[in-house]
Amino acid sequence: MGTRDDEYDYLFKVVMIGDSGVGKSNLLSHFTRNDVNLELKSTIGVEFATRSIQVDGKTIKAQIWDTAGQERYRAVTSAYYHGAVGALLVYDIAKPLTYENVERWLRELRDHADQNIVIMLVGNKSDLRHLRTVRTDEARALAKHNGLSFIETSALYSTNVETAFQSVLTEIYRIVSQKESCAELPVP
Repeated sequence: MGTRDDEYDYLFKVVMIGDSGVGKSNLLSHFTRNDVNLELKSTIGVEFATRSIQVDGKTIKAQIWDTAGQERYRAVTSAYYHGAVGALLVYDIAKPLTYENVERWLRELRDHADQNIVIMLVGNKSDLRHLRTVRTDEARALAKHNGLSFIETSALYSTNVETAFQSVLTEIYRIVSQKESCAELPVP
């Protein structure tokens, strides 16, 4: 028996950020519709989709915002960070510039989002191993240094896509439920 889309225990806003062409839209499409479109055009402004998952018997509805990676939309996208409790910062393992820009995206995210936002660094297009320019251990070290979780994905072959979103949403849920249980403790 499925749950209706309007029945959920928690609603979490998650943003996807990173340079244009790194595969954010296909990651989102795969997670929310189990679909990948190789003819996908660049996102203009922002798009979003939703999907509900179960964590500890609770229904978590994720509202996932896919922001445009092009510089010309930067002023527009910063407003969409407001209210986000999670972020997937995506780069392409075969395009070094997209990885070099991770620090800039991280600064922008930290300037505009909640200071406690859960962030995962995502190296996408892991199916392009033969074209890899960004080493996994280098990206993992960068993530650790910045307090981020890390995963490599392939939207094309659905490698780790589900795991990436599930991990971020579960971590957000654990933080929120921990805060709620602390708030319920009686004051001595």
